[in-house]
Amino acid sequence: MATIDGLPPLREVIRAHDLVAKKQLGQNFLLDLNLTAKIARLAGDLSGCDVLEVGPGPGGLTRGLLAEGARRVLVVEKDPRCVPALEEIAATYPGRLEIVQGDALEIDVAARLNAPIRIVSNLPYNVGTELLIRWLSPGVWPPFWTSLTLMFQKEVAERIVAKPRSDHYGRLALLTQWRAEPRIVMHLPPEAFTPAPRVHSAVVHLTRLDQPRFPADAAVLSRVTAMAFNQRRKMLRSSLKGLGGDVEALLEGVGIKPTQRAEEIGLEQFCALARAVAAR
Repeated sequence: MATIDGLPPLREVIRAHDLVAKKQLGQNFLLDLNLTAKIARLAGDLSGCDVLEVGPGPGGLTRGLLAEGARRVLVVEKDPRCVPALEEIAATYPGRLEIVQGDALEIDVAARLNAPIRIVSNLPYNVGTELLIRWLSPGVWPPFWTSLTLMFQKEVAERIVAKPRSDHYGRLALLTQWRAEPRIVMHLPPEAFTPAPRVHSAVVHLTRLDQPRFPADAAVLSRVTAMAFNQRRKMLRSSLKGLGGDVEALLEGVGIKPTQRAEEIGLEQFCALARAVAAR
């Protein structure tokens, strides 16, 4: 697919605007418009939605989102070199593309969007996990978004969907699955990108839950899981000593053996532990 909208192919766009990817910005451009259109479709029906995209680069995924019928797209791009290329897309889709040049970690985007809102991004590798945690940890739940369709390094994607007793299971899986239903929907090899990264990539689609799966205080659950997995090879009676008091009695009170390790404990038990800590 050379073009989907009358605009030049992405390689021509990159050449015309001298958009050499910068490693320090975590840039790896996805140039195949077939792939960007497929990612847009994996996000679901966009026709009645506002869409947030972080790190659009030269706009390959942006074009896919607009071509797939997104009501409106808000892009946040840190690299000012990419703005002229994005402005060309905006001119092709009048009134449907808003460009914000800046750092997505510092910009309040919710006020610029109207519900329903989907977030669809080929996230820069250097901020992907931090952005995910922020979107999963608002002050009030449910959040402003209904779904996330995000590209990560394959290893990060596997950590998001991991189950207990698996190699990738950890705090990221717990915090994600507590409030959302994640699944890997697409894999991409390094050669799909320019420049090619050293790792494979994967797209994860997350649908928010109206309520967390099990009751727990978010701050307490975050603290307990951080302590447990920071020393994941230790027994919980040791890794959770920082909670103070009789840790063994606390664990046994929620049906967890003090000799178990964090990687053996499921989400429901961790939530029960967080409730017990909060009550104490």
